[in-house]
Amino acid sequence: MEIATYLVIVALVLQYPLLESRIQKIQRRADRIERKLDLILGHLEIQVAEPGLERVADLLREGKKLEAIKVYRQLTDADLKEAKEAVERMDAARG
Repeated sequence: MEIATYLVIVALVLQYPLLESRIQKIQRRADRIERKLDLILGHLEIQVAEPGLERVADLLREGKKLEAIKVYRQLTDADLKEAKEAVERMDAARG
């Protein structure tokens, strides 16, 4: 029984790099699609308000950009780069 357990563990360890590579490829593709969608929405001048982001907009109006990025990350589980870019887009769209 122990040998079977070890074999399963070894098989999983050997599969990890393949799974990680595939996940990264899917993430890059999703990022490209999102950028294209953002360009299309911008070209059509369509603003999509995400639920719960009113607090982020309020912080931007108050000039608290770093706090807005922090709140955006909490609301969306975005990483720092993604949150910064999103908040900067919101700030630019605001005027």
